[in-house]
Amino acid sequence: MTSAAMTSDDQHGSPAARRRGWTTLRVLAAGVAALAAAAAAAPAALADGPDVILKKSTVWKFMTPDDKLVVYGIDDPLVEGVACHYTLPERGGVKGMLGVAEEVSDISLACNQIGPIAIKEKFTQGDVVFSERRSLIFKKMQIVRACDAKRNTLVYLVYSDRLIEGSPQNATAAVPIAPWGGQGAPVKCADWVK
Repeated sequence: MTSAAMTSDDQHGSPAARRRGWTTLRVLAAGVAALAAAAAAAPAALADGPDVILKKSTVWKFMTPDDKLVVYGIDDPLVEGVACHYTLPERGGVKGMLGVAEEVSDISLACNQIGPIAIKEKFTQGDVVFSERRSLIFKKMQIVRACDAKRNTLVYLVYSDRLIEGSPQNATAAVPIAPWGGQGAPVKCADWVK
């Protein structure tokens, strides 16, 4: 037998070659299992984060999660009496299931006064109210807050950015600060801007 034939047999049929192949498969399987565990743990990590209000499938996927629109609700952590709801698309399929899909930047936002408004501490224009990762690395969605002093209105902006190139897609919501339930004059947001 020639040395070329022996090399070919050693690569494909020897016990050592088969062991290397099984080791490689085990390492790959462990990596996939770790990604799946991380994806499963992500909702648990957000237990104190946004509340899921509604999920609606937009694209059916066979044997993997569907593409869907998800509506979330959050309370402004610094301003009592304001709640925001945002809707964002979530990709399904294998990448979505493993938590490695890069999500699109189409996000809608609505914020409203839901009670008497009380601002807990001074804030800077553009302070982050909520932030969430939108891809495995580099891309995130942010909701930021500002005060329109002339109109005594809190303004919320949602957008996504990434390390190299962001997206111009955004949505804005305005919450006029109004008296609530017979209380006195409403708070002036201009008094709380640094």
